[in-house]
Amino acid sequence: MASAPAKVILFGEHFVVYGEPAVVLAIDKRVYASARLREDESIYINSTELGTSGYFSGNYFRVERGGKEALAKLEPIRSAVEQVLALSKKKVGVSVEVHSSIPVAVGLGSSAAVATSTLAAVSRLLDLNLSKDEIFRLAYEAERSVHGTPSGIDPTISTYGGVLLFRRERGFAPLDAEADIPLVVGNTGVERSTGELVASVHRKREQYPSIMDWIIRAGGKTALKAVEALKKGDLSALGELMNINHALLCAIGVSHKSLEKLVHAARDAGAYGAKLTGGGGGGCMIALAHASKVDRVVEAIELAGGTAFIAKKTDEGVRIER
Repeated sequence: MASAPAKVILFGEHFVVYGEPAVVLAIDKRVYASARLREDESIYINSTELGTSGYFSGNYFRVERGGKEALAKLEPIRSAVEQVLALSKKKVGVSVEVHSSIPVAVGLGSSAAVATSTLAAVSRLLDLNLSKDEIFRLAYEAERSVHGTPSGIDPTISTYGGVLLFRRERGFAPLDAEADIPLVVGNTGVERSTGELVASVHRKREQYPSIMDWIIRAGGKTALKAVEALKKGDLSALGELMNINHALLCAIGVSHKSLEKLVHAARDAGAYGAKLTGGGGGGCMIALAHASKVDRVVEAIELAGGTAFIAKKTDEGVRIER
């Protein structure tokens, strides 16, 4: 069995597309993947949270649970298993069971954490003992097979953990953030398409280039100021910068009324700051609060119609559990 963490984007979503920095944080919600050898050479995958299971044998897929959507949901996990099987050169079958404490499809990196934990579990099962760098490379390939040209943010943070600064041209750099970062994650329950939101920002930039470029650069400067606050452990400043970042994201049109309700409920309950995280248009928001106020913020978000949980920074990326 292996596990890997979820993530939140603290700063820089959407602006990162245009070369500005993003700050990404691993949180203490994890996916657990366990792997066992099979007597045949098929791959069996069961995901409790996705409500899907089925068997892969060559190009043939037999659904056990999950209906027509099962194949698409399980394909990324199959890709991860097959990569490890190819490296091992063993003619064996593998059964994978996936359990997660991460909400699915809300921008918290659950799919990357599934791939990363699966790769680690299957590699240990087959006595490969892949390094974290090797696991990251394979997880990125699995994500690319599904999403085309991903940034690599999700597999990086699920592999290495901690806090990372990401720039498209420069890649990733770990940040030294010693302080606890007590967060509340609020889920609106509203589904959205990140691709459509990214495209809408691109259209606005083409229509209003001088205004949009100013906002994008301001987003980058906000992220870099946040890095300074993180290094100092200044949560008050970090919260103010989160509020600024959220206002800039509102300006480019990627917030949603469901997000605004939760963001303002969290602030009214005493959070240092609150903002959407990920693509926007629904999905999740995050609030930064003093440890003594996180329960109050959770209650406020749930009274405003969201579901919420407390999350903390974790420095542990992918790991073998047993």
